[in-house]
Amino acid sequence: MDEKTFPTVEMSLPSESSMAVLNRIQSPADVKALTPAECQALAAAMRQRIVSVVSQTGGHLAPSLGTVELSIALGQVFDFPKDKLIWDVGHQSYAWKILTGRNAQMETLRCFGGLRGFPSPEESPYDAFVGGHAGVALSAALGMAAARDLAGSDEHVIAVVGDASLTNGISLEALNAIRHTAKRLILVINDNGMSISKNVGAFSRMLARRLSGVRYNRIRAAAKVAGHKLRLGWLWHGLHRLKAVIKPLLLRHRSAIFEDLGLRYMGPIDGHDLDALTNALSAAAEATSPVVLHIATIKGKGFAPAEHSPSKWHGVSPWATQQKVSPLPTWSTVMGETVLQLAKENPTLCAITAAMRDGTGLSSFFNALPERAYDVGICEGHAVAFAAGLAAKGMHPVVALYSSFAQRSIDNMMHEVCLQSLPVTLCLDRAGIVGADGPTHHGLYDIAMLRALPNLEIYAPCTQADMKHWLAYAQQRKGPTVLRYPRGEAPAELPAGVLQPEACPEGEGPVVLALGTAVHWIAQHVEAIGLPILAVQTIKPLPAWIEQLNRPFVTIEDAAVHGGFGSAVAEVVHAPHLLLGWPDTFVTQGNDEQLRKAYQLDAEALVQRIKAWKETL
Repeated sequence: MDEKTFPTVEMSLPSESSMAVLNRIQSPADVKALTPAECQALAAAMRQRIVSVVSQTGGHLAPSLGTVELSIALGQVFDFPKDKLIWDVGHQSYAWKILTGRNAQMETLRCFGGLRGFPSPEESPYDAFVGGHAGVALSAALGMAAARDLAGSDEHVIAVVGDASLTNGISLEALNAIRHTAKRLILVINDNGMSISKNVGAFSRMLARRLSGVRYNRIRAAAKVAGHKLRLGWLWHGLHRLKAVIKPLLLRHRSAIFEDLGLRYMGPIDGHDLDALTNALSAAAEATSPVVLHIATIKGKGFAPAEHSPSKWHGVSPWATQQKVSPLPTWSTVMGETVLQLAKENPTLCAITAAMRDGTGLSSFFNALPERAYDVGICEGHAVAFAAGLAAKGMHPVVALYSSFAQRSIDNMMHEVCLQSLPVTLCLDRAGIVGADGPTHHGLYDIAMLRALPNLEIYAPCTQADMKHWLAYAQQRKGPTVLRYPRGEAPAELPAGVLQPEACPEGEGPVVLALGTAVHWIAQHVEAIGLPILAVQTIKPLPAWIEQLNRPFVTIEDAAVHGGFGSAVAEVVHAPHLLLGWPDTFVTQGNDEQLRKAYQLDAEALVQRIKAWKETL
């Protein structure tokens, strides 16, 4: 969901022989018949295919480039879809889609009606479990392995989990449960040292130390080649003896944490060495107990811009097509710049994010005030509980999360923050529909999940000035505050024809209450609707003028209509009403215009729905 644009990048075309190999692959079973040379050709063609597709559709480029060899090796060793493969998050699954009969559809990736950007069992039997959120693959795989054991079947269950996802609390809970839950399970740790931002924390450092094994093996291989080239056998034998001294220093206690959990540890190995991968996966498949296979990969492998800037190229917009450059800043930028300015004036203000410094707009804060900036990794629940601890000792933390990912922290908001009425500000980025990433990423449910919590206030700014106002207001509160705002550019002012609540004409006629940026959905059709359109920013507590409304009303919101802002108004205003928002279904993927049209929330449909409702009054 990166908002940045990218320069034109020259890409060499794959050879005809490489493309011929790729065109032969319709399922992972086809990979088994390939020679080593053909596997290398396939890897090259797949990388070119991924880059070419993502340049047109956008998507998660760097993660998928890093798992090409792993996808091929998995196809060589296992029997899919009988065996079950679960990708954590699914950012890295494009190569898998290509190998599992979806290559011809890749141009539809993340498009309305096309392939999803994440694994989906609805899309393919080769996708054993839905993807989209980090940290759940190991728990899901453990459940599948336990079900297999209960049924007495013999399929393998493999979870591919990134090093960043492994630090997630759910992953750690699953690690603790493996040995006493399932007889066999294969956990592949895809270690590229990155989540979206650079990895943080002790677990990441522990895995980095394990990677000394890869460095040791590369040094050993280089020394062996050099010895043979120089015909210095005595040097090679000397180095071989020296290995006995060097190796324990490089690989000290490399598997202790996993073996203490009752898991067999293998690795680390080079995740781009197909021979090493297939050998290691074959050994893991023969094991009679749970196995951890630790592989080292390069995020963005094979595409120089992504290798050099893996964070920038993690999730990208299409760069091969003409991009409109907006003069307006994004909501994320306005939030980040405002919080930094407030922090310069307020020494108690801290900023927290969960591996999303760039995406949430906090990079400038981390650069300017690193001593008051905390990246907790992919651990949203911990981020909020940690913020509560800071607030309990007199600080004013701002926690910036994507709405969809913040769902994991609802319990912590209730128990640690709201119960104690602590001054924590939760900024929910990407609130509302987010387009191409689809149902796992739409931020539609935050209002319904949060508005029941006592002591909490919730706001939805309409403009840049509103965002700045509510952030400053939140820092003055002695209780918790939530701000929700969408992806994309932040309007500088309200559109013409939209009224502030105090300008609402008196009378008993119906009015339209448009929440936050939903005011822009129908602003150009005020005359067609024939009703006053009021810009509303306060979700909880509802302002007094709404509670005293006593006239028919329409609400419009970029959120789930059930339990949302409209529901809150209908609870206190007992008058005829029409609640407009996203319906009680998981909204598919597509651009905002396509989705609003598909779910009758585009301007034309809204006008017709409101007119039809008016006729019933």
